[in-house]
Amino acid sequence: MFRKTLTGALCATALALPAAAFDPGAMTDAERQAFRDEVRAYLLENPEVLQEAIAVLQQREADAEAVEDLSLVKANTDDLFSDGHSWVGGNPDGDVTIVEFIDYRCGYCRKAHDEVAELVASDGNIRLIVKEFPILGEDSTISSRFAIATKQLAGDAAYKTVHDELITLRGRPNPNNLEKLANKHGLDGAAIIAQMADPAVDAVIAENHALGQRMRISGTPTFVVQDQMLRGYLPLAGMREVVEEVRTN
Repeated sequence: MFRKTLTGALCATALALPAAAFDPGAMTDAERQAFRDEVRAYLLENPEVLQEAIAVLQQREADAEAVEDLSLVKANTDDLFSDGHSWVGGNPDGDVTIVEFIDYRCGYCRKAHDEVAELVASDGNIRLIVKEFPILGEDSTISSRFAIATKQLAGDAAYKTVHDELITLRGRPNPNNLEKLANKHGLDGAAIIAQMADPAVDAVIAENHALGQRMRISGTPTFVVQDQMLRGYLPLAGMREVVEEVRTN
């Protein structure tokens, strides 16, 4: 990615240099070499020009990605904000909705967990939607299946309890450990383990993966804050800034 940006910046910088009009295709080998030498000398003498060009290109790429992300959110609004199967927390009538795509084995998802909880609790006007998005292997899938099965059998409060446990789980999410986890909170662990094999659980994961593919999500955590996408972990202070920006726009 950096090489692509650097190449583009070099071309932009070279074309921006003061020079008499000429047809590059009509240049002789000697003229082409002289031009290259002139560009190189100019950049060595003025390296800040290259830095400025790279910054401009990076900003253009970011702006283009933001526009594309906006169109993706608009095209998938219903599946993002009202799919009927994802857990919804925070303030159900909040003026800002945050959707989080998570994988329980993702280190950055674990890092973001407490910060997202703090943001929702301290703000008081955020609606939070969690999308189970297992992409990091079998343990991720097992954990998500267990969380989804818990919600389907025992409801939202039980899901939240299990969700918080899974995001901090240090051991393997094998059936024995998961059943003990459920039983510890007064849930029917055996029934939840059995529910994990239900086609209804398959359907939730399949729908979330299909949505992620349409949204071009390849990593976790990924957040949708109203109409903005945040592809990756963002510290609490940054999340607060995005929420306020959404509110003022």
